[in-house]
Amino acid sequence: MTLDRVVLSFAGMMVLLSVALGVYVSPYWHLLTVFVGLNLIQSSFTGFCPAAIAFRKLGVKPGCAFS
Repeated sequence: MTLDRVVLSFAGMMVLLSVALGVYVSPYWHLLTVFVGLNLIQSSFTGFCPAAIAFRKLGVKPGCAFS
């Protein structure tokens, strides 16, 4: 998998996890969903993504979007 796909997959998993935690644990977990959404929006405009930096350091091969 390339870095682009790993970042998108991670974002999707975080959204699903936060929704599940919001339903079964506490509604405050929905704030994580908001954070992930805002991070996706800002990275689409700026190209800066903290998750991409972390995954790149873990050795995930680069893709097109986060080079």
